[in-house]
Amino acid sequence: MTILIWILAAVLVVVGIAGLVLPALPGPLLLFAGLWAAAWAEGFVHVGVKTLIALGLMAVLASVADFVAGAFGARHYGASPRSVVGAAVGAVVGIFFGLPGLLLGPFIGALLGELSARRDLVAAGRAGWGATLGLALGTAAKLALGFAMLGLFLIVRFF
Repeated sequence: MTILIWILAAVLVVVGIAGLVLPALPGPLLLFAGLWAAAWAEGFVHVGVKTLIALGLMAVLASVADFVAGAFGARHYGASPRSVVGAAVGAVVGIFFGLPGLLLGPFIGALLGELSARRDLVAAGRAGWGATLGLALGTAAKLALGFAMLGLFLIVRFF
């Protein structure tokens, strides 16, 4: 049974790390679930309740930061809700086109989403930039907090 828990923990951690950059996956929450499963596999001997609470708070903070950054970037540059949705869809589609797709996908998606709401190309470009900037800041926050979660877990576990 312990081996199955370790396999589950490893899968959740890997998928959680991928979810830190992929907008379609709740990366911080999956990462937390994987770290919790790893602690459970060892009977919570090395990583206890206090550490798991801290990790859970970091996961929630990362999820909230991602949402707030995206909304802030979009709102600051006047993006409509369609633009924000377009940026998220563009990020998912962009995954299939490598690094250029990851960089351009959110912008193109936000631009198209905004153009569907308005006809002004300049305003749509500004809104697309804002939504993309918000997505980038949210991803940076998720990455920073996600790797901090991993670091905290490893420090508590091994030191």
